[in-house]
Amino acid sequence: MPTRRKLLKSAASAWLLPRIANAAEPKRIAFGGIGIECSTYSRIRTKDEDFTILRGAELAQNSRFAPLKTYPYPFVPTIVATAVPGGPVAADTYQRIKAEFLQRIQKLLPLDGVYLPMHGAMFVDGMEDAEGDWYSAVRKLVGPKCLLSASYDLHGNISNRVIANLNMLSAFRTAPHIDQKETMRRACDMLVHCLDTGVKPTLLWAPIPVLMPGERTSTEWEPGKHLWAQLPALNTQPGVLDVSLLVGYVWADEPRSTAAAVVTGTSPETQKKIALSLAQQYWDARKDFQFGTKTGTIAECVRWAMEAPTQPAILADSGDNPTGGGTGDRAEVLEELLRQKARNVVFAGIADRPATDACYQAGVGAAIPLSIGATLDPLGSKPVKTQAKVVFLLQTEREAVVEVGDGIKVVLTARRRPFHDIVDFTSLGMQPKEFKIIVVKSGYLSPELKPLANPSLMALSDGSINQDLEHLPKNRLRKPSYPFVADLKFKPYTLGQD
Repeated sequence: MPTRRKLLKSAASAWLLPRIANAAEPKRIAFGGIGIECSTYSRIRTKDEDFTILRGAELAQNSRFAPLKTYPYPFVPTIVATAVPGGPVAADTYQRIKAEFLQRIQKLLPLDGVYLPMHGAMFVDGMEDAEGDWYSAVRKLVGPKCLLSASYDLHGNISNRVIANLNMLSAFRTAPHIDQKETMRRACDMLVHCLDTGVKPTLLWAPIPVLMPGERTSTEWEPGKHLWAQLPALNTQPGVLDVSLLVGYVWADEPRSTAAAVVTGTSPETQKKIALSLAQQYWDARKDFQFGTKTGTIAECVRWAMEAPTQPAILADSGDNPTGGGTGDRAEVLEELLRQKARNVVFAGIADRPATDACYQAGVGAAIPLSIGATLDPLGSKPVKTQAKVVFLLQTEREAVVEVGDGIKVVLTARRRPFHDIVDFTSLGMQPKEFKIIVVKSGYLSPELKPLANPSLMALSDGSINQDLEHLPKNRLRKPSYPFVADLKFKPYTLGQD
């Protein structure tokens, strides 16, 4: 049986090394939450059928939460609801999920702690600060003594209400996101440490009025690379439990949309010093954030891909990226590929249930007329009408591969989804390296696709997450921020818990 010291030391945080040998009594900890990124510029709504909800035993056995089994106390599962980023969550859907979560928490009371695996950029119809609403409801139920710890996406938004109801928070430090489990560890290590020692930490944050897309603020290139590289060392300072720097979510028109530095700890002066320093650094770097790949119009990117002497050229349709909140049903890139007579192309993929169903009805080998795209949001774009040959039908999911034009394979899906992994292609009978051009609805490329890109191109296309920030629809609720206000003045300040 591993000792408690070995179990908790696995988190590798310096402040965790001093331990209490044995707790006086077992601690009662529950976990559960809701995670989605919502573009307020999308006309579609995220509803019950769009969420994947894990409950009870199924949640406990999910590999995502395997690290929770290494702690000396059981983390009791409630529900975790997740959805592909998209439009605002329908109010009735949110209330149903929230009610079930609270009912399950109620049955477990009294609790010493709750771990909340969240995202931080949810928007619910008719509500501002949805995560703040969620935490307020949990706090009201569990009481002031129960410790609440949340893990966040790098693109989550912070508010005073969020800070007021949580005791600790830790956010991703990588984009693309490859540190989900490490972030979970930090959030849960803090929780267990504070329950063991009786420490009740405080949260302090510094809003930074800068809003940038993830495609400009990746931690793989500067200035993001050096900004986030500081955080592990800052975590080791006395009186500090966790330091997070969040980009925020630019495509949410709500007051809490902002970048932020968040520090959990027991030394308010040290926390304030760190938060102010990070806020000033981020502000000073605001004009240095740039796209990390070659960008252009759809027409330019298709032409560059066709003319490239190497392959595969990977072209990202950034404005319709479903992992950022795009609808995933736009077909402008397909239209341009056909116009320029591109060959040896795979486009993965376009969400279009009617076209997908038509393929299954026709069967492999059938040649059929298809209208592709613009089914989820008919007002947002126009479909491409073309003759198509059905070349593959997936048996496990409703996904079809059709060939159009002179060698363009298009993946049609019944549900919105990204294509980020090699298996997403091989499961459909295709080897990505064999294509001259790969089109994906993405921003920065995923860790599996990026090494294949030769070259990497990003089309600044239209959609719910348009990268042309200054020309987004008129702002109604978002506070003044850069680059929307180019000459904005700012001096860092901190806010904290009462």
